[in-house]
Amino acid sequence: MAVLQSVVRYGYAPFVLLVFPFIAIAIVSGGGAPIQLGGLFLLAVGLSFAAEAIAPYERAWNERRGDGARDIAHAVVNEGSVVLSVVALPAIAAQIPWSGVWPGHWSLGAQLALAIFVADAGITLAHRASHRWPLLWRFHAVHHSATRMYGLNGLLKHPLHQAFETICGTTPLVLLGMPLDVAILLGFAAALQLLLQHSNVDIRIGPLVLVWAIAPGHRHHHRADGRRGDVNFGLFTTLWDHLLGTYSKDASAPRDGELGIAGRADYPTGYLRQLIEPFRFAR
Repeated sequence: MAVLQSVVRYGYAPFVLLVFPFIAIAIVSGGGAPIQLGGLFLLAVGLSFAAEAIAPYERAWNERRGDGARDIAHAVVNEGSVVLSVVALPAIAAQIPWSGVWPGHWSLGAQLALAIFVADAGITLAHRASHRWPLLWRFHAVHHSATRMYGLNGLLKHPLHQAFETICGTTPLVLLGMPLDVAILLGFAAALQLLLQHSNVDIRIGPLVLVWAIAPGHRHHHRADGRRGDVNFGLFTTLWDHLLGTYSKDASAPRDGELGIAGRADYPTGYLRQLIEPFRFAR
C-alpha cells in the first residue's frame, strides 16, 4: 500500500497532465465527436476519486457533507454552459469584422498551449477582481463556501460568475480568431485543471509548485482567513500571480476546519439556495 501511495502522490498529477490532453487532442484532430471528451472527463473524475481514496491529503475531506448532489448539479450546469458557449462560437466569430491573426498553421497542441496562456491571464485577473469588488465577490463566494476540497468541487461555481470568468478568459482568443476545435480543447483543459486544482490528493510535484497552479498551491487560496487566502488566483499557472505579487507558498498548508468563508457559517449549502444567495441584501 505504501508503494501505491507513493506512485499516486508523485505520478497522479503528471499522468493526468500528460495523458488526458494528449488523448483529447487525438480525438479532436481525428474528427471525433465532442461527446467523447465528456466521457474522457468522466474517466478523469473517476481516476481523481480513486487517487483521493488511496493517498488523500486530508482524509476527512473524503467524507461527504451533504454536498454530493449539490456539487454534481453545479458541475452539470457549469459544464453545460461551457458546451453552449463553444457551440455559439461560430456565430460570435461571424460578427467580428476581420479574419483574425490566429496561427492556424501551428500544430493543434501548440495552438492549445497558446489558448491556455492567453486565457490564463484573463481568468486570473477576473478571479483577482472577484476578491476585490464586493459585487463580484457575492457570486464568487459560492465557490468559496466549500468546507472541503476534492476534485469535483472545482466546478462549484455560480453560473453567472462562471460566465464572467469565461468571457474574460476567451474574449481575446475570439478576437484573435481562435478556431472551434481549439475552443473545445480549451474547455476540456480548463475542466481537467479545475479537477487537479481542487483534488484531495497528497500531490508531490517539487519545484513545479512554483509554476503549476494545482492543489498544493491552490489550497492556500481557499483559507477562510481572507488575508492569507487572497493569493494564488491563477487557473493554469502561477505566472500572473508572480507578476501581480499574489503568489504564496505558505509553509503551513490548510487543514480540515480552515476552509470556507470567515464569518459565514450560515452560508447556504443547497444548490438552489446558492444560486439565490448573491441576490440577497447584505446583512
